[in-house]
Amino acid sequence: MTTAIYSHPDCKRHEMGDWHPESPARLQAIEDQLIASRIDGLLEYREAPAVDVEEIRRVHTDGAIQRVKENVSALAASGSDYYPLDADTMLNLHSWDAALRAAGAAVAATDAVIDGEIENAFCSVRPPGHHARPSESMGFCLFGNVAIAAKHALDVRGLQRVAIVDFDVHHGNGTEEAFLNDPRVMMVSFFQHPFYPYSAVVDSVPHMVNLPVPAYTKGDEVRRLVLERWLPALNAHKPEMIFISAGFDAHREDDLGQMGLVEADYAWITQQIMQVAREHAKGRIVSCLEGGYNLSALARSVVAHVKVLASID
Repeated sequence: MTTAIYSHPDCKRHEMGDWHPESPARLQAIEDQLIASRIDGLLEYREAPAVDVEEIRRVHTDGAIQRVKENVSALAASGSDYYPLDADTMLNLHSWDAALRAAGAAVAATDAVIDGEIENAFCSVRPPGHHARPSESMGFCLFGNVAIAAKHALDVRGLQRVAIVDFDVHHGNGTEEAFLNDPRVMMVSFFQHPFYPYSAVVDSVPHMVNLPVPAYTKGDEVRRLVLERWLPALNAHKPEMIFISAGFDAHREDDLGQMGLVEADYAWITQQIMQVAREHAKGRIVSCLEGGYNLSALARSVVAHVKVLASID
């Protein structure tokens, strides 16, 4: 049994301009650091397939899907470089293909973990997904990769309960919206607040334990919240599989957030998630990259996360 890394070259072809922090260099930095850390040979690398659009439809409306697909096609016809879905989220000629690969990685990893081919997986993909609402793309995100994979696990693979853990610095508003009325899914997160996407914080739904924290919150406070709020909720839910929205922009070196986590915090959080997965989910975990924009901090944090997933000392 092993940890697999899912990715695809198409995920580097999607880009939104030289100025944009959500850049192809993020994936290259991760690849380079896995090699520099000498753990790449202990992992299994798998090419992400393109997802079937029917899988996306389990989470997103036809309008949301067509807006991405048709505007990418329009770029090809017009000769333009980019199409803005919003002020932060651009399409280029390769964005549709990249989005299919990103969601495809999450779904393929889900199948491989459920089938027992691998123990767990990290999907090194972009565009990210947790801001993508069922009805629209937003916040660097085109489609909800983790949400799509979770729906696949439930509706196609027949699991009864899953959990989503989101440790990005931003609220995973799209994921929350997708499962707000679906108690099969326990979602736990922390996020800087007030902060983008400035969405309302749902605090009245038992299966949504999404915890706002102020700017400059450090790892010791996050660890307390994990112990006091996340773990009781996750253990009570008894998930049969756990999905991770793995954003690393709460790192103290990341300028897109104002929190104070370090690599050791991400490793510790991953250890706690793995313990829940061993207890209730046969160890089944699929983790998907979300944010993280300081390239060095991102790459080091991913390595810390993956080393725990792969039980590498």
